[in-house]
This record gives sequence, C-alpha cells and structure tokens, in this order.
Amino acid sequence: MAEAEEELAHAEVLELFQEALARLVQDPLLCDLPPQVTAEEIGSQVALEYGQAMTVRVCKADGETMPVVVVQDASVLELKKALRRHVQLRQARQGGVQHLSWKYIWRTYHLTFAGEKLADDRKKLREYGIRNRDEVSFIKKLRK
Repeated sequence: MAEAEEELAHAEVLELFQEALARLVQDPLLCDLPPQVTAEEIGSQVALEYGQAMTVRVCKADGETMPVVVVQDASVLELKKALRRHVQLRQARQGGVQHLSWKYIWRTYHLTFAGEKLADDRKKLREYGIRNRDEVSFIKKLRK
C-alpha cells in the first residue's frame, strides 16, 4: 500500500515539474524550445544567454543543419556527446529509428572545420578556431 502512495506521489511530482517547465518555456528567452523540453535544454539556453555556452551548427551532407549547444571551453568529445544527445532528443520527439550505433557513426564519419579534421577528442574547439555560430561539417570518411 505504501508503495502505491509513493508511485502516486512521484507521478504528481513529475506532473508538477512538467507543468512548471511548460510555464518556464513561455519566457521570451526560452520560447524557441520545444514543448516537451528537458531541464538540460533549459540550462543550455540560459548558459547561451549568459555567454557561458555557444552554438555550433553541425552540417550534414544532405544539407540538414543541427544546432548543438556546448560550453565555451568544450572539447571535440563534448561536441560529439552533445550532437548525440541532440539527435536522440529529436528522434524521441519525432519517432523513427530508436537506436543508432554511435561507435559505427564515429568509425564511418568525422567532423571537420575549415577543411581540418577534428581528430583529437581531447582538443578544445577553440584550439581549432571554432567560435559561437560556426559551422562544423559531418563528413563520411574515405576508404583507405
């Protein structure tokens, strides 16, 4: 019986949290966010507003551009993780393919900026010269 009360309490808390997020997204600074926003997305948007984060536009070969938010001193690995999270959230919202093998993706594709491969995951984006609103290309690797 106590377990059922805990589940109900959790469900109520979750509902209250979602309602609060929905109200928060009506703020002019956050109005570009989707209705089913996550706390992480709100945090990223606030960080952008305060200059603590930047948007890197990742361009695919088909012309699609994905705006990915990372902290100002992000590494290549952090950009890859943010890209993965962006794609997973988009898939969850739109339906479609539920699982992608990111191990396969990073074996098959690489990111480039101004013709240079972002080969070192530990290197900071700014070391490659990447700044806010810059475009990074998602390119298929050539076979050796």
